[in-house]
Amino acid sequence: MNSINRRSLMVAGLGVAGAGALAACNGSGSTPALVSPSGPAVAAADKKRTTSGKTHDLTLTAAQATADLGAGITARTWAFSGRTPGKELRVSAGDTVAATLSNQLPNRTTTSIHWHGIALRNDMDGVPPATQSAVRAGRNFTYRFTADAPGTYFFHPHVGVQLDRGLYAPLIVEDPREPLSYDEEWVVVLDDWLDGVTGTPDDVFAELRQGMGGMDMSGSMDGMSRTPSASSSGGSMGRRFMSMGAQSPLLGGDAGDVTYPHHLINGRVAADPEVFRSKPGKRIRLRLINAGADTAYRVALGGHKLTITHTDGFPVRHQQTDALLIGMGERYDVLVTLDDGVFPLVALAEGKNATGMALVRTGSGSTPGATVRPTELDGVLMAASQLRAADDARLTSKKADRVHRVELTGGMMTYNWAINGKRFDMNDPTANPIIVEQRQRVRLDFVNTTTMWHPMHLHGHTYQLGSGGPRKDTTIVLPKRTVSVFFDADNPGQWMLHCHNAYHGEAGMMALVAYRS
Repeated sequence: MNSINRRSLMVAGLGVAGAGALAACNGSGSTPALVSPSGPAVAAADKKRTTSGKTHDLTLTAAQATADLGAGITARTWAFSGRTPGKELRVSAGDTVAATLSNQLPNRTTTSIHWHGIALRNDMDGVPPATQSAVRAGRNFTYRFTADAPGTYFFHPHVGVQLDRGLYAPLIVEDPREPLSYDEEWVVVLDDWLDGVTGTPDDVFAELRQGMGGMDMSGSMDGMSRTPSASSSGGSMGRRFMSMGAQSPLLGGDAGDVTYPHHLINGRVAADPEVFRSKPGKRIRLRLINAGADTAYRVALGGHKLTITHTDGFPVRHQQTDALLIGMGERYDVLVTLDDGVFPLVALAEGKNATGMALVRTGSGSTPGATVRPTELDGVLMAASQLRAADDARLTSKKADRVHRVELTGGMMTYNWAINGKRFDMNDPTANPIIVEQRQRVRLDFVNTTTMWHPMHLHGHTYQLGSGGPRKDTTIVLPKRTVSVFFDADNPGQWMLHCHNAYHGEAGMMALVAYRS
């Protein structure tokens, strides 16, 4: 990979350190009474949401499917209603979604749907066992909620490592008073893919959980160095899935855990890409969604500049760039004015020496090769830390009422990812909650003690990076860095906070942000 300029590398540090004393999460040593996910406080908050009176009724059937990835590649996977990505769900702000999940998965597999980024009522968040029981095979469950904040979102399961199958789809909440001016729109979903090709996500997780304890590794004692020593030639020691060479200075070193045979854009491999057809001079809104499980992408459109307008659904001060970095669970909206010709939209799997590709065609021209890498990928690069919230999205200035240190812990040696040294206990989800109270301004200090990056996602809320950074629900925390975020506790319930690397989260890097009743 070509090197990037030093300024771009430094601004991607993504750390916004906070000040002030840390407040004890629970000084008494016992868990206080918590707001129930379906309790009166949740119902009262839900009644305050502005509704349009319109309801979208739909059924999402989770079942086995054969995905056509293009170029003659098919994969036996799980998908919603036979498609991957699933059919886009598009509503207007204030509309009600009434989505019935029909679980037709094999082998008595349970599942759920999490509405990623939507600040909805707690009992509709789709997170077993915290907010609901998992939906059993052969059963249905209807999610009913108001989508009151416009933006680019998506939905996916929150059971095991099902995110790394084909069970995901875009959710677009349109603004009835849309301030942006553009001619056309293109929703772009990025994904790292192996299901039904080299194995299943459950196979991957079983291998990762073995850790590196049995491998002869050079480097640090905590097992995070992935470089095999001379005595372990071949490196993988029979491992099928563990990535042994994924390195990225942009991500602080180790870029990911898993080797993927394919990187998809809208469900297609680079050798047989999706084509977006338009005309020269048209202004296009791209809604970019990283639905991957283990891969950050550097995204660029050959021959064009991108103007970033939103991240994670919220507006930012417009910023022009050649490329942007998007971690798992993050979303960006960008505007681009199209030139005349054929142009590759490339998602470089950061540190993994692989790409996904789609095409923009506005005129004549030959199709670029599947491995094309536009020069823009090594030009000006933007990450969230370089953006500023738009004036109407910025939090009011206020001192934090409560501060929590959220220490990210663990390593590859025993694959013991955790928060504050404690793995999330699925059998006792309220065992170690991060306690907040309604109407508090809360500061979370993400302190990454590990030697790997983590995209940290908070359910049910958006937070602000630092004092004036963008409003987001997912942010990259680089190794050995601290990122401070602020949010207003205005959506009562029990909310998951976790790493959006699907395998880190499932291994235990999750915690519950719970409101005191």
